[in-house]
Amino acid sequence: MNKKIVILLAAFAMCFGSFAQDAVSYQLPPKEVADLLLAKPTPDVSIDSQGEWMLQSERNSYPTVEELGQPEIRIAGLRLNPNNFSPSRQTFINNFTLKNIKTGKEFKISGLPANMLAGNVRWSPNEKKIAFTNTTNNRVDLYIVDVATKVATKVNKKALNVVLGADLTWFDDNAIVYKTAISLPSAAPAKPITPKGPTVQQNIGKAAPGRTYQDLIKTPHDEQLFEFMATAQMVINRGGVETPIGKPAIYESYTLSPDKKYYLLEVLKKPFSYLVTASGFPTSVSVVDVTGKLVKEIADLPSAETRPSGNDNVQNIPRGFEWRSDEAATLVWAMPLDSGLIKKNVEFHDVVYAQAAPFKAEKQELFKTKMRFRGITWGNESFAWVSEGLAGKQTVKVSRYNSSTKTISTLFERNTTDAYGNPGSPLMEKNSFGKQVILVEGNKIFLNNTVGSSPKGDLPFLSLFDIDTKKTEQLWRCSEGTYEFIVDVLDAKNLTFITRKESKTDVPNFYIKNLKLRIADMPITAFTNPYPALVGVTKQKVKYTRKDGIELTGDLYLPKGYNKEKDGPLPVYMWAYPREFNNAADAAQVRGSENRFITIAWGSPIYYVTQGFAVLDNAEMPIVSKGGDTKPNDNFIEQLTLNAEAAVNHLAEMGVGDKNRMAVGGHSYGAFMTAHLLSHTKLFKAGIARSGAYNRTLTPFGFQAEDRTYWEAPDLYYKMSPFSYADKIKTPLLLIHGDSDDNPGTFPINSERMFAAIKGHGGTVRFVFLPYEAHGYRGKENLLHMLWEQNEWLKKYVKEAK
Repeated sequence: MNKKIVILLAAFAMCFGSFAQDAVSYQLPPKEVADLLLAKPTPDVSIDSQGEWMLQSERNSYPTVEELGQPEIRIAGLRLNPNNFSPSRQTFINNFTLKNIKTGKEFKISGLPANMLAGNVRWSPNEKKIAFTNTTNNRVDLYIVDVATKVATKVNKKALNVVLGADLTWFDDNAIVYKTAISLPSAAPAKPITPKGPTVQQNIGKAAPGRTYQDLIKTPHDEQLFEFMATAQMVINRGGVETPIGKPAIYESYTLSPDKKYYLLEVLKKPFSYLVTASGFPTSVSVVDVTGKLVKEIADLPSAETRPSGNDNVQNIPRGFEWRSDEAATLVWAMPLDSGLIKKNVEFHDVVYAQAAPFKAEKQELFKTKMRFRGITWGNESFAWVSEGLAGKQTVKVSRYNSSTKTISTLFERNTTDAYGNPGSPLMEKNSFGKQVILVEGNKIFLNNTVGSSPKGDLPFLSLFDIDTKKTEQLWRCSEGTYEFIVDVLDAKNLTFITRKESKTDVPNFYIKNLKLRIADMPITAFTNPYPALVGVTKQKVKYTRKDGIELTGDLYLPKGYNKEKDGPLPVYMWAYPREFNNAADAAQVRGSENRFITIAWGSPIYYVTQGFAVLDNAEMPIVSKGGDTKPNDNFIEQLTLNAEAAVNHLAEMGVGDKNRMAVGGHSYGAFMTAHLLSHTKLFKAGIARSGAYNRTLTPFGFQAEDRTYWEAPDLYYKMSPFSYADKIKTPLLLIHGDSDDNPGTFPINSERMFAAIKGHGGTVRFVFLPYEAHGYRGKENLLHMLWEQNEWLKKYVKEAK
C-alpha cells in the first residue's frame, strides 16, 4: 500500500505544469436549449396567516458574467462586496406585487427602489407591513411596505451591514432591529505592499483535524480586513429614528427573547482562525437587555479548529444556544457527556440544560439523550419534539419531552434513509408570544409530510398523531396522478391549508384547500408554462434491478413525438449522484414522482431531450453497506458498476436506449462518480464531469458520509480517488469547473490536475474553466456556453458515434 500512495503523490506532483488552452469565445447552444435556460422563473409567493394577502416575488433568470466579475473579498469562508458590506453572491428579487386572495385583485407597490435588488423579506407580527433589504453598488438599505397603502418607504439613515446575515428582527409592529455599518467602505485597511514579515502558523500538541475549506484568512491583513468588514452596530428603528443597542461588535447572531426583554448575542472574537471559517471562530455568548446592557455572560467558546473529525463527534463545549419558544425568557443548550467523542462507551451522550431569566439561579437539567442531540421544537408545557440521531448509523429518534412532569419518552425511531417511514414534521402555530410552536390539540399533533415517499412514488400526506398511543390517522393524501403538498396553514383546527399542486401537464400553482368541507380547491395563482419547448416530452419513473437484487429507479424523459417502434433506440444521457445506505431495503425505495411538472434548472440534463436524446435523470446510484463491520464505501467501485450496468441494460431492454451510444454525467460527487465509471467500465461513449473532487488525499479528514480519515484507511482513499486511475480513462471526458469554486473539497485544482493526468496518458479530455463561477454556476454567458460545450460533446462522441 505504501508504494501505491507514493505513486499517487508522485503522479500528482508530475501533473503540475502548463497545458494548452483553446482560445474559445462564448458560444450559444441550440435555440431550444437557450430558451429553456433563459425562461423567466415562476414568482415565489408568501401568504399572510389569514389567507388574505399574498406577496409575489419576481426574479430575473441569471446575472451576467460582468456582474459576477465585480470586485470581491474572499475571506474567513465568506465572499463579500468590498463596496457595500454585503455578500457578493446573492440571488435578488427584482419586483414585488401584492394580491388580495379574497378578491383576486393584484396591486403594484409604489415606492420600490429603481433597479431593485431585494432580499430578506420579513412580515411584521400583525402582518400589516413587510420589510426587505435593497442592495445597491455602495450600500444596503431597509424598506418597509405598508400593505394597506401598497407603498414602500426607505426607513434607514445608516447603511446596513449584512456581512454575517441581515438578521432583520421585528421588535413589535412598529419597530425593527438590524445591523448598520460603522464606517464607509473606503476606510478599509489597505493591503501593504511590503508586509511586516512572513505569515506564520504553528501548532503545539493540539489536534486540529479539520475538513478542507476555501477562502480562509491567510495573512494579518486578512484579519484586519475581516474585522473591518464584519464589525457592525445593532440598532432599533422606531418611526425612522435609529437608536443604538450596545456597542459595535462582530455579531454572528442576535435573537430576541419571546417576552422581548432580552437579546441572546453570539459575538465572534479574536484570535481569528486560519483553518476554519468565520462560523468556527472563538465566540462569546451573552444575554443583554433591550438597551444592550450586559445581563449575563453565558459561555466563552473556543475556535472550532479542535473539533474532532467524524460526523457524530462534537467539541467538548456547550452548543446550540436558543430561547425556549413557549416561555418568556428561558435559554436552552446542549452539552456532550462523552467529551464529544461518540465512540466513548457511555449511557448518555448529551445533556440538555435550561436557565430562565434573570439568569441568576443554577442551570437546570431538562433531559439526556442516548444519541447525539439534534434539536428541539417547542409546543406547550406538556409537549416538545426532541430529535437525536447518529449520522454514522443513519439513525434518528424523536421523543416527547413533558415540561410539567420533566420526563422524556420515545415517539418513534427510524433510519434517516427510510423515506417510506418518514412521518413528516409537526404543523406550527403562533403562541401568545408570537413565536412558532407545535400545534397541540389535546393529545394529538398534525404531521405534514411534503414528500410522502411510497412504492407508488411521492404522495405527500397530512396525518394526526396521537402522542399517547403513538398511533397515526391519515387525514389526507395527495391523489395519484398529481403531486400536491401543504405549504402553509390557514386554520389547522378547521383543516384549511394552502397547497401547491402540479401534474405532468399542469404547471405548479397554489390553492386553498379545506379538508373538512371537502369543497373544490380555490386557486390563488394562475402561473403559466414557462417551458413551451418541453410540451410533448414524456416522463416516466422507470424501475429496474441490479445483479445483487437491489431495486433501482430513475426518471426517464423521451423526446416529443418519439415512437420506439418507428424511431428505434435513442442515444442516452444518464445523470446521477451516489448516496450511501446502511441497508439494501432503504436503498431500494422509490423516490420522486413521475407526476411532477417538468421544470428545468441550470444544471439539469433535461435540456438534451430537445436534441434527440433519451435522458435518464436521477438514476439511482446507491452504495450499500454489506453488513457487519463493513461500511458503504468499502465496495464503492463494485457497486457503482452494478448500478450503471443495471440502468444501461434496462434502457436497452426497453428498446428506447442504444447500448452503443450512452453518456454519463454528474456534478460534484456525481462528477467523481462519472470519472470512476469511465475508468472502470466500458459502458459509456462519453462522460461529463462538473466541479468534482478527484483526489481524495486532498480531503484527508473525511468526505461526503465517509468519516474515516486518510491515515485510518489509506487504501480506501487511494481506491476512491479517480486520479489513481487517470491512465485508464480513454473514454472522452468533458471536465467543467468554476474557477472560483467555494465548496469544501472541490477545489478547482482537482479538475486542473485531472485534466493534466488524463492528457499525460493520451486520453481524450477537454477542460472548461468558467470564470468567476463558484460550486453552483450563475453567469448567463457561462451557463449558455456550458450548455453548448455539453451539447457539442454529446453530439460528437455519443449521438454521432459510429
